[in-house]
Amino acid sequence: VMMPGVKKMELFLKFAENILILANAMSFYILIGLLIAGILKQLIPDHFIASHLGEKKTASVVKATLFGIPMPVCSCSVIPLAKSLQKEGASKGAVQSFLISTPITGADSILATYSFFGWFFTLYRVITSVIIAIITGLLQNLTDSKESDLQAEDQSCCSSCCGSEVQKEKKGFSLKESFVYAYVTLFEDIYKALLIGLILGGLFTTLLPREIIAPLFEYQILTYFAVLIIAMPLYVCATASLPIAAAFMLSGMSSGAAFVFLSAGPATNTVTMGIVAQMFGKKALLIYLGTIASLSILFGSLFDTFFGELTILNMATEVENFGIIDTVSTVIMFGLIAYYLIKKR
Repeated sequence: VMMPGVKKMELFLKFAENILILANAMSFYILIGLLIAGILKQLIPDHFIASHLGEKKTASVVKATLFGIPMPVCSCSVIPLAKSLQKEGASKGAVQSFLISTPITGADSILATYSFFGWFFTLYRVITSVIIAIITGLLQNLTDSKESDLQAEDQSCCSSCCGSEVQKEKKGFSLKESFVYAYVTLFEDIYKALLIGLILGGLFTTLLPREIIAPLFEYQILTYFAVLIIAMPLYVCATASLPIAAAFMLSGMSSGAAFVFLSAGPATNTVTMGIVAQMFGKKALLIYLGTIASLSILFGSLFDTFFGELTILNMATEVENFGIIDTVSTVIMFGLIAYYLIKKR
């Protein structure tokens, strides 16, 4: 008979292992995303974001959604990029639209989706993701308070007032400044939410009762909600989630429920939730999660209703083994988190 203390220790070790697995899966992309944000800071004119994405209008949300489509970044890399957009004056709705569209509509994700599910499902996923991103952004801008409107106006005025000064002082590209902006300015803003997200993700992965979820596949509406429970808190990269969704389908899950998993997962992991709450507040987080969840279920249900069964084209699943780059990236990421935790004391 296993002693309670031994069982607790095994549970703790499993929890720690899951945190490391989660960190290994995302650390490299977090660090690369930060660097891309730092480089974009150097390349994009300071007034560009405020002028194109700062206004709380439909155009800014649509632009942010379309701006995110060609970006070759995943669910982790998009976080520092979104933070960078916010710091440059982008509206809440525009940033949230960018957070949703970017990890799902990248070229790698589109091609991988096609390899598993064919062109029709791929096109359906891309179009609905764009719709979800735009609607979420519009709802956020519509419900934003008058106080934030005034703050955005002041910020825009400030940006336009000092625009000529910034342009005068504008220097050539500096890799050093890119690194400073990436790993000092941006990382210091997100490290707490990042750590909390890793802990919550590790807890959820360790304690998730998978044997209870499986029977729910027999009831379609319950399947949708079960998939949301699984997908939303976990870090599920848009590309890496594809073999998982295919495996779910082989176990009896409908193609519409697979869509819910692929639609809700990449934009709603615990790290992203923490960042959205930190950047915009709890009200904005509720709008963000509620809109994604409800529209994902709606479009998943429509797919099941009108397009019938989906054939998986390729079920050659690949076990992901973390290499030296992932390990080094994790060490660097935790090192930076520890540095800022100590620094704030």
